[in-house]
Amino acid sequence: MNLVKVKCTFCEKRFLRRKGQFDEARKFGWNQYCSKKCQFKNKTKKRVLSCENCGKSFKRTPSGISSHNYCSRSCAAIINNRNYQKRKAKKLKCKNCGEKFKKWGAGNKKYCSLACRNAAERYNPEKLLEIIKEVASKINRTPARRELYGGVDKACIKFFGSWNKAIELAGLTPNRSHDNRMYKRSNAKALDGHLCDSISELLIDNWLYQNNIPHERNAQYPGTHHKADWQIISKSQKIFIEYFGLANDSPRYDRAVKEKKELCRKHKIKLIEIYHWDLYPKRKFEEKIKKSLRA
Repeated sequence: MNLVKVKCTFCEKRFLRRKGQFDEARKFGWNQYCSKKCQFKNKTKKRVLSCENCGKSFKRTPSGISSHNYCSRSCAAIINNRNYQKRKAKKLKCKNCGEKFKKWGAGNKKYCSLACRNAAERYNPEKLLEIIKEVASKINRTPARRELYGGVDKACIKFFGSWNKAIELAGLTPNRSHDNRMYKRSNAKALDGHLCDSISELLIDNWLYQNNIPHERNAQYPGTHHKADWQIISKSQKIFIEYFGLANDSPRYDRAVKEKKELCRKHKIKLIEIYHWDLYPKRKFEEKIKKSLRA
């Protein structure tokens, strides 16, 4: 057996190896090691560093080396706390319990704990009914669910069982009754006498009437059973207004919306599309209609 002396790539110790293995490693440019331990140590490529706080030596891979190196988290904390001192905490008074507490950093903190915040800001049944009454007095009618944002409608359902039950307990008449389950409501009559299928449609119809825009309800689409919510009476062009209040809620409703859009394109009817986000929480439909009529 032919043996040759080889120098270990890591520890540089001389050791014997078969000539065939030596020739093969030299042919392909492989490193040669005296042991598995030396092979592992060479592959890790860890470097010996000195801790900037205590001076202790430690090893770290090249990917873990930064501009400042410490042997432990405690050593890093000692240096960082000395170089970057914390700002003084502000002393505030809790708006719920009145206890004083410390506030660190930015932000408008009002309460000393989550329990105090919940006690002060969470809705209770009495407060919910007060909110409903206040909104109703401002708009002079029973408010719709979408007009009360900030989680009021969900809180009403949680405490009272349903939105209509909350409306009744507030001393108001619900917009939707069991006799007229889906859309028809006895009190959804616009200022010009048009019967509307929802409070949202009532708002749009009243705005058209108050702005002297001549219109009619339930205009027929050509060659189909579909009807538009409104048609603007105009000699120059046929204009439909649709309130797609249930868009993205029902596949069947979305198919009907798509069919109406196709019919308008086919018959060159100008379509003004209004969605629930155009009414709630802010009324944006007014400007949308004005721009469409001006165009």
